[in-house]
Amino acid sequence: MTQPAPPAPSSAKPPHIVLVLADNLGWGELGCYGGGELRGAPTPRIDALAAQGMRFLNFNVESDCVPTRSALMTGRHPIRTGALQSVPAGLPQGIHPWEITIAQLLSQAGYATAMYGKWHLGDQEGRYPKDRGFDHWYGIPRTTNESMFTEQVGFDPEVVDIPHVMEGWAGQPAQKREPYDLEMRRRIDAELTDRGCAFIREQATSGKPFFLYVPLTQLHYPTIPHRDFEGQTKKGDFADSLVEMDARVGQLLDTVEACGLTDDTIFIFASDNGPEYRRPWRGSAGMWTGTYHTSMEGALRVPLIVRWPGQVPAQRVTNEIVHVVDMLPTLARAAGAGVPQDRVIDGVDQLDFWRGLQDKSSREGFVYYIKSELRAAKWRDWKMHFVWEVEPNAGANHLETPYLFNLVQDPKEETDVNAAQGWARGPIRKMVHAFQTSLKTHPPIPPGAPDDYRPG
Repeated sequence: MTQPAPPAPSSAKPPHIVLVLADNLGWGELGCYGGGELRGAPTPRIDALAAQGMRFLNFNVESDCVPTRSALMTGRHPIRTGALQSVPAGLPQGIHPWEITIAQLLSQAGYATAMYGKWHLGDQEGRYPKDRGFDHWYGIPRTTNESMFTEQVGFDPEVVDIPHVMEGWAGQPAQKREPYDLEMRRRIDAELTDRGCAFIREQATSGKPFFLYVPLTQLHYPTIPHRDFEGQTKKGDFADSLVEMDARVGQLLDTVEACGLTDDTIFIFASDNGPEYRRPWRGSAGMWTGTYHTSMEGALRVPLIVRWPGQVPAQRVTNEIVHVVDMLPTLARAAGAGVPQDRVIDGVDQLDFWRGLQDKSSREGFVYYIKSELRAAKWRDWKMHFVWEVEPNAGANHLETPYLFNLVQDPKEETDVNAAQGWARGPIRKMVHAFQTSLKTHPPIPPGAPDDYRPG
């Protein structure tokens, strides 16, 4: 069941929403976050978008692709949804059908919905995007590195399905379109963007609000660009791919403007987690330490830009804590949609904060799990690590005395302030205790639970 939404901003009609999600884009890659030319790849379109809207310096996500996408879609931490990690094809995975997605909420509120890109939240009937609130979907059900499979040593199609790009419409079975090989990996973001632009043009005259979700595949490994961008920067494939991503965002922005929808559209650009870890495609977290699959700040903190002319003040920059789970209640309220009341929603409504009606975020902190293990917690300027692992697979050190860092004074997380600022441990511990108590009151969905499983 859903509860009627609080009053949204006064306007003649609900806003359109375009949400572009980059894959493994680190905090230090974009020009507006200190990268760009320093990374051999200017990003003028995204930089301009940041100047036109609100740039978040403390937007936090989950540890990697699947848990962040689950949190984005449901407004719930993945420890609750059971969507904890990437799983190979043929095994139960993704978000359970019991979960309610932001696409379902917006669809019920009268929105046309479409998704073009990487899903990674279910690869069987009943769990594809077209089953989870999207009228139309084109993209990949799992992950980009599957594009390498068919050219890897000893690949055997008798025991591993050939990965495919897929397409589906609500109420119809999903269809395989073409093999997802390395050449298609180069082309796919162009195809996703073209389809997104076509959807915007189609909806511009429909009279209905629309929600367009475009989870691009760049900069996930193998980080290789479209042939049109190959060699453009003279700085290598990674830089060429970053330039391509910037151009794809520009195509979507240009289409919104050409259709006269700029002032009526919430345009969001974000990343799903910290930078790519695997060499030779390793990315940058800028001033922070770490990559995805860790609890270091480089894993949690990623770019977020929100533009909504006349509602979100331009050229605003904030270091207030916001989390990806906040997207569902915030966008639901902006759209005049209700939020589910029969389950725990971890996200908080940030709409007034986005609009400049309050100076502070509506949240002070959050807990951070990797799979089913509590690794860290952030609160105000502090972060407490319960398990210490700076790089993936380096060896998790379960701390007898958790480390405490002041992230403003020590962004590299190098100086434990347990002795000097130990008072901060109290509110952090209380926040953790409250969350863990809620897990007992509302038991999580087990990973891999069958479709007929019912929580409680």
